[in-house]
Amino acid sequence: MGKFIQEFKDFAVKGNVMDMAIGVVVGGAFGKIVTSLVNDIIMPGVGVLTGGLNFTDYKFVIQKGVTDGTEIITPEVAITWGSFVQTVVDFLIIAFCIFLAVKVINRFKRKEEVVEAPAAPAGPTQEELLTQIRDLLKEQSKK
Repeated sequence: MGKFIQEFKDFAVKGNVMDMAIGVVVGGAFGKIVTSLVNDIIMPGVGVLTGGLNFTDYKFVIQKGVTDGTEIITPEVAITWGSFVQTVVDFLIIAFCIFLAVKVINRFKRKEEVVEAPAAPAGPTQEELLTQIRDLLKEQSKK
């Protein structure tokens, strides 16, 4: 039992698990930012460009609802295909925003990697190598 607990502890505190947990939390917060961007900034513009078209209103009614005044006796049964289309459009916009964000982050990472890369040690020049060979040959001829 002690070995099992130790293995679990080693697993839980590994950097990968902690990185993943941080990624989930930051991803959730980022998801809220992207959702707000889509709902509050992009979609109103799309609504203006399409003349107020809202796909969520489109549906295929299978069975009409039955009401008695304000009381619903039998609810409407419908395939809300417009809502599905709206969800797909939202997904495509969100996926594009995330793509752009990852592209920007990767560009910053590449710049950091270039800056952090240590300079390769300079090797001897051709003249230095020839001088070393000449000196070695002189030593061998003296022996």
